[in-house]
Amino acid sequence: MSDMEDDFMCDDEEDYDLEYSEDSNSEPNVDLENQYYNSKALKEDDPKAALSSFQKVLELEGEKGEWGFKALKQMIKINFKLVYFLGKLYLEREEYGKLQKILRQLHQSCQTDDGEDDLKKGTQLLEIYALEIQMYTAQKNNKKLKALYEQSLHIKSAIPHPLIMGVIRECGGKMHLREGEFEKAHTDFFEAFKNYDESGSPRRTTCLKYLVLANMLMKSGINPFDSQEAKPYKNDPEILAMTNLVSAYQNNDITEFEKILKTNHSNIMDDPFIREHIEELLRNIRTQVLIKLIKPYTRIHIPFISKELNIDVCDVESLLVQCILDNTIHGRIDQVNQLLELDYQKRGGARYTALDKWTNQLNSLNQAIVSKLT
Repeated sequence: MSDMEDDFMCDDEEDYDLEYSEDSNSEPNVDLENQYYNSKALKEDDPKAALSSFQKVLELEGEKGEWGFKALKQMIKINFKLVYFLGKLYLEREEYGKLQKILRQLHQSCQTDDGEDDLKKGTQLLEIYALEIQMYTAQKNNKKLKALYEQSLHIKSAIPHPLIMGVIRECGGKMHLREGEFEKAHTDFFEAFKNYDESGSPRRTTCLKYLVLANMLMKSGINPFDSQEAKPYKNDPEILAMTNLVSAYQNNDITEFEKILKTNHSNIMDDPFIREHIEELLRNIRTQVLIKLIKPYTRIHIPFISKELNIDVCDVESLLVQCILDNTIHGRIDQVNQLLELDYQKRGGARYTALDKWTNQLNSLNQAIVSKLT
């Protein structure tokens, strides 16, 4: 995520001033203290200069002491941060070979002597996982993504920045949506949206669009903007197109649905992930309109369906084939005469079979009750 903020990389340990007892003959080393805090002041704006400055703390100290120990800790943090953001740069440039080398380096910095992840460094581990998860999401490597995603959710020792959890949950949502697990995707996108909202990240609006997308694909009748967290964004200019899209989709209004897509093409279709799934939404809404359209007929001309759905005849035939194969429609296609012939006998037979099965179950239940009473 190229617009991910940097401020989650914060210190998770406090620095404490050295204390001296009244009867101690030692004096606080003012030069060391000044050098340390001057170095710390450089961390955000000039991390490389901060590293050199912390190195001077070690040189000034001579014998190992507390200021040197604190300086070393800061140097480790700065080095982690520099390597991490180099990894981010490779991610944005899609240089995944170089990114994998960076990830190995980052993992090594958070491992125990046995080569296992050091769970005491849970916050840093989550930052590494978030970077790696984004790489697998971009590569559409769902196998590795799923394993790492599950692993990241089970780290309990971390106090993660909400931005990091937003990234992990968003990538999890994309993974679930690509696997057709729409309800899980909906849950993840909602969690991602809440985390982004908490951190003030602009990705909250993007993630809200993904939430709406998942809501439509799971064919939910619940409006995603009814939730307390999402309601304030219902009329946001960036979200409004998706809000209207939900309304048209739930009403099976294909004309309005396509009109919204055309009018707000850049707002909706410029996002590669949304574009990836729009065709599935169109297929769903066309299927619903098709079922309603053919209901009164035993035979119907395919060109007529084409006109009603506003798609080419070949696309109608493709949709009909899919519906016949998954038993949404019972019938056959006469390509010579361009007709759809509906098999109501088969559809009725299936209904009678179900009723017969239900009747037999009721009879069995009735006999069981009678036998208990006698």
